[in-house]
Amino acid sequence: MLLLLLLLLLLQLLLLLQLQILLLLLLLPLLMILLLLLLLLMLLLLLLLRLLLLLLQQLLILLLLLLLLLLLLLLLLLLLLLLLLLLLLLLLLLLLLLLILMLLLMLLLLLLQLLLQLQQLLLLLLLLLMLLLLLLLLLLLLILLQLLLLLQQLLILLLLLLLPLLLLLLLLLLLLLLLLQLLLRLLLLLLLLLLLLLLLLLLLLLLLLLLLLLLLLLLLLLLLLLLLQLLLQQQLLLLLLLLLLLLLLLLVLLLLLLLLLLLLLLLLLLLLLLLLLLLLLLLLILLLLLLLLLLLLLLLLLLLLLLLLLLLLLLLLLLLLLLLLLLLLLLQLLLLLLLLLLLLPLLLLLLLLLLLLLLYCCCCYYCCCYCCCYCFYCSFFYYYNNY
Repeated sequence: MLLLLLLLLLLQLLLLLQLQILLLLLLLPLLMILLLLLLLLMLLLLLLLRLLLLLLQQLLILLLLLLLLLLLLLLLLLLLLLLLLLLLLLLLLLLLLLLILMLLLMLLLLLLQLLLQLQQLLLLLLLLLMLLLLLLLLLLLLILLQLLLLLQQLLILLLLLLLPLLLLLLLLLLLLLLLLQLLLRLLLLLLLLLLLLLLLLLLLLLLLLLLLLLLLLLLLLLLLLLLLQLLLQQQLLLLLLLLLLLLLLLLVLLLLLLLLLLLLLLLLLLLLLLLLLLLLLLLLILLLLLLLLLLLLLLLLLLLLLLLLLLLLLLLLLLLLLLLLLLLLLLQLLLLLLLLLLLLPLLLLLLLLLLLLLLYCCCCYYCCCYCCCYCFYCSFFYYYNNY
């Protein structure tokens, strides 16, 4: 009996040693896999931190660019307001010019009407009126010249204001391009973060599965050892307890599986959130593209406005040249009229002298004829009487 007991004890020890060796052999690869997974997890965490830092840097640059964009938009609005004010001033000046022209035309019409009503005035008064009209026309032309010069200065000022507007628009376009580039970088970073998060979650799930497998294997091995021991010792109550423990372990395993399912659901939710973020970024990029197109249209409109202003400047220069020619012509007419007015008394004197000379000649001729006739008559009667 003692020998049998010793043999049984030896067999039990051998079984225990074999089971421990087998357990160690099973656990070593699993432990190695766990270590490798932990190393991968650490590397992925480091990459994730690096990407997060890059993302924060890009976000800060994006905020700075947005602030610059807002400032440039405010400057653009101010310049547009100044441009509108100058345009209003230009319109007011044009209206004043039209009013002055209308008043001058009315005065000319009144003068013409007065001239028609006063047809019996002398030529001198007419000439004086013509001189006054010419002087008025000269004054009007001078006023028009001044107004055209003022309009030209305003147009030059508008051009000087439009050039900074164009520069601001170009800066805005550059900023929008930079924003688009940054947003694309952010999209790439978010995609990388998404991939890293997925990998991290997969690694975590694998780690949890491996841990669960290890725990279950350990528990199963322990339970098998206990079952063997109890079978050797023939203890039924303990066998029942071990079976209950096995059932509990199965329940725990089911709970862990449920937890894994929950983790998978959380992973899906995270993916959906990231997809929503990507969609929002895409919408933001589309909005920036629309804003870029609007700025391009505004830039084209400003270029057209610049061309129109240049054309107006050319027209004003032509008008100034025409007015200068008219001024020269009117000055020549005025000089001619002044010469006529100065020469008019001399002409009148010459006419009087010619009339006097004609009268004198007529008188002389009459006297000569009379004397000749009288002499002839006298001589005739003298000879006749003598005869």
